[in-house]
Amino acid sequence: MDFELTEEQRLIQQTARDFAQREIAPKAAEIDKSGRWPSEIVKRMAELGFLGMAIPTEYGGGGLDALSYAIAMEEISAACASCGVIMSVNNSLFCDPVYKFGTEKQKKEILTPTAQGEMLGCFGLTEPMSGSDAQTMVTNATKTDGGWILSGAKNWITNGPHADHIIVFCVSDRSGAKVKHTAFLVKKGTPGYTQNAHDHKLGIHGAHSCTVFFENCKVGDDAVVGNVGEGFKVAMATLDGGRIGIASQALGIARAALDAAVAYSKERKSFGVPISQHQAIQFMLADMATQIDAARLLTWRAATMKDKGSRHSLESAEAKLYASETATRVAHKCIQIFGGYGYSTEYPAERHYRDARITEIYEGTSEIQRIVIAANLMR
Repeated sequence: MDFELTEEQRLIQQTARDFAQREIAPKAAEIDKSGRWPSEIVKRMAELGFLGMAIPTEYGGGGLDALSYAIAMEEISAACASCGVIMSVNNSLFCDPVYKFGTEKQKKEILTPTAQGEMLGCFGLTEPMSGSDAQTMVTNATKTDGGWILSGAKNWITNGPHADHIIVFCVSDRSGAKVKHTAFLVKKGTPGYTQNAHDHKLGIHGAHSCTVFFENCKVGDDAVVGNVGEGFKVAMATLDGGRIGIASQALGIARAALDAAVAYSKERKSFGVPISQHQAIQFMLADMATQIDAARLLTWRAATMKDKGSRHSLESAEAKLYASETATRVAHKCIQIFGGYGYSTEYPAERHYRDARITEIYEGTSEIQRIVIAANLMR
């Protein structure tokens, strides 16, 4: 296995790192504290081609590989986890399924401006009483002449308050032993499409999410993404790729926590020496660094398999599981190394801890990742 990045990938890494550290990192604490949507950063990510990285250039994207996307995601997330997940949702959860399953008209009219960053997309799968178990989904799509009527609600929709379109999953057939789902593209402003104010969360305060409602919302047949009744296939294929994005976000958070812990350990003194000279601190830092490197290798493996067109459900699940739990462990140790200051909002340690926690939950909880991994082992 070749661990060397190509010249193009190294250039993307450096571009993303320079941008993140120069334009995002200085604003990260303020974005977290105020909870504002970082519109100026989203605009700059669009200008740099970071909102549709793996989409072919003919549809407005960067024409890059999944590994380049993972590399850039880590850099953006290391500066600000909120900006990272905004980028991830647009790339992984919206542009990717529209490219893979959308019609040519959908690709030209919706995918192209979204990949260019002129519009923003979001993904509607989770409901108030339906998350990991899609069979309990209640949002319904009823066939009518020339279209469909959608009724229901989706919650925790990242980018929802600011998105121009949502790819939403609905039950379209309840006649069999298992319900069948269909995916639809719905434009914001369509009659019957409404949303709540954005959610208030533990972390990622700048990445706004909300509940989206569909009340007799009528869309045409041309809104269907993929085949009727095959929405579950669309959702699962999308999440396989999306988990690579969240693993990369978790990597960025973990790396930022490690960097902060190393820097602080060299400044803080106890018993007459910097605490970095104490073996207890060194062992914590060594474990943190090792776990981050292992998580990165898992993530890059999954991205490389996606680039090769290989099935990567197992590898994406392993990467997402390990990277997200690593982010939480590393952020926890970061606070411990900072001591009392780690608990203070004056320092970044507590923000990294709050931001890390969600990576174990969205786009499939750690428990769901273990189910996916075990199911692959049992085949």
